[in-house]
Amino acid sequence: MEDLDPEVVLAMTAQAPDGVVVIDREGLIRYWNHGSERIFGFPAAEVIGRSLDVIIPERHQQRHWDGFEKSMASGTTKYGDDDLLNVPAVGAGGRKLSIEFSVVLLNDAEGRPGYVGAVIRDVTARRAREKELYQKVAAAKAEQSTTA
Repeated sequence: MEDLDPEVVLAMTAQAPDGVVVIDREGLIRYWNHGSERIFGFPAAEVIGRSLDVIIPERHQQRHWDGFEKSMASGTTKYGDDDLLNVPAVGAGGRKLSIEFSVVLLNDAEGRPGYVGAVIRDVTARRAREKELYQKVAAAKAEQSTTA
């Protein structure tokens, strides 16, 4: 990859349909790509420099920040390359979302943990279909047990 211009990689990241978000060690959003704008409904200009709390449901914020602080202090994360996290999120106007994302701890210029990056996909529609299917199956099983 040495011959690939870093600008090409940055352009791909900026235009990717999946969300790419980078937060600094204070938990402030430092990068928010087009995919993040599409998923969450917030333009980059509105969220850059703000806390990631803008997309974290209030009831999950404390747990998130506890884990975040532990990762920043230790320089490690409990999530590996194969982990795909599934969590609720909040979009513009309070819209409820279901997202999947992978996470990576990034070092600053001094080699210390300084950033966390995430690649995010909106799975709200898929989760709704799964829930509907589960409810149909449960209802069919319940009906079978009452007629048996």
